[in-house]
Amino acid sequence: MNKRKNGAQGEAEARAYLEKKGAKILEMNWRRPTGEIDIIARLGGTLLFVEVKRRATLRFGRPAEAVDRAKQAHILRTAALYLQEHRLEDAPLRFDVIEVLPDGIRHIEAAFDATGVF
Repeated sequence: MNKRKNGAQGEAEARAYLEKKGAKILEMNWRRPTGEIDIIARLGGTLLFVEVKRRATLRFGRPAEAVDRAKQAHILRTAALYLQEHRLEDAPLRFDVIEVLPDGIRHIEAAFDATGVF
């Protein structure tokens, strides 16, 4: 399976997982020049910005380890644009990572924060 199909399948699994938890999906693969956010959802009163990482094995470490400070910075800048464009600057928000592995999904809530950014 190529990288794009692998990513799309992981995102579809993550979307289904979030919807099962009661989240309303607002955007998938929301792109701006600053980067892309895989999933933007609302769960209760909280806006979720979700990075999805899918791996076939843990041979090279946990998928969430790929969400390093540089990737977080891209997500934070892109989330700021989303909040501005949708006039949601005061919305409660959270930055999550969802790992999709052959044996299931691992949802890391509040994987990183925006302290000092917003």
